[in-house]
Amino acid sequence: MDITIHQAFLPHHDHEASLAFYRDTLGFELRDDVEYGGQHWLTVGPPGQPGTSLVLHPPFADPGITEEERRVVGEMMAKGTFASINLATPDLDATFERLQAGAAEVVQEPTEQPWGIRDCAFRDPAGSMIRIFEVR
Repeated sequence: MDITIHQAFLPHHDHEASLAFYRDTLGFELRDDVEYGGQHWLTVGPPGQPGTSLVLHPPFADPGITEEERRVVGEMMAKGTFASINLATPDLDATFERLQAGAAEVVQEPTEQPWGIRDCAFRDPAGSMIRIFEVR
């Protein structure tokens, strides 16, 4: 089989803040901005990787979501426990400095982990955890 990761979804509650974070701070390209009913679905991705994208979506747009589910998702997003993604870079220190200078919420500075990787962690404007691994 020849299977690749094409898109992954992360929630957002402010498309302008999310766009500023993913494009201006993280350096991703904006590939699409779809507006429907006042809500935005943003597709972003790393330059040079046109086949891999993140879709930043409004978490409550699904018409099948119940009020209880909406409440739980909202609470989890506020605590930063609803969604996460792992990214990778060959220069963790430079990436960390760029994100920190862009006012990203630092969760963990670059750290050598006991399981053999070095990583750092941030939260995006919606509270999603972004861990960045150093690839050597």
